[in-house]
Amino acid sequence: MKYSPSLILALGAFALTSIASDMPGELTAALRHWSVEQMPSGAVTVQDGALVIEDAAGCTVWFREKLIAPVEITYEITAISKGGPHDRISDVNCFWMAQDPKSAGMPTGRSGKFSDYDSLFTYYVGMGGNTNTTTRFRRYDGTAARPLLPEHDLSDKKFLLEPNRTYRIRLVARGGVAEYWRDDEKLFSFRDPSPLTSGWFAFRTVNSHLVIRHFRVTHPTP
Repeated sequence: MKYSPSLILALGAFALTSIASDMPGELTAALRHWSVEQMPSGAVTVQDGALVIEDAAGCTVWFREKLIAPVEITYEITAISKGGPHDRISDVNCFWMAQDPKSAGMPTGRSGKFSDYDSLFTYYVGMGGNTNTTTRFRRYDGTAARPLLPEHDLSDKKFLLEPNRTYRIRLVARGGVAEYWRDDEKLFSFRDPSPLTSGWFAFRTVNSHLVIRHFRVTHPTP
């Protein structure tokens, strides 16, 4: 099967990485677009056109292309519970606009252990974290503090995960504001006094089984 070029540079008032593809699932169906950092006993594979993460002790999967604001990231993701060895409903997480203060490049070179990422500058959401008891937004400041505002700490059941349900996620960085949308509902909006205007995206999880489809990076909607 032949694919059209998947990554093009869009020029205009702002520059950003944009995705153009004849195949909606191309980016999640090709491991060449991703850089995997994972603790032992896990695996990241492509199955039936989807990116599949089966993890035991910590996993971060970086999208290789640098993103420049304004930018919007969308994908569909499912936490699987069908009796498999990693089928724990928890930790459908992500980083976006991530930067390593010690390097200008993609913030790789870590083990997959969660605490290894404390030194990043990034936006982060942990959906269904802490064994599916919290959904939280954090703006990492490059220290182990990982600041958490009260309004960004959700525990109501409606904000947590349902087994085998596919969620549509939309992440936005534009105009100094970071947003996280789930199924067309905005869960978090943060006006950053020191906005992260470029960086990298990653899926993040621990001890879970995730299936991801239709990853795209585009201009944000007006």
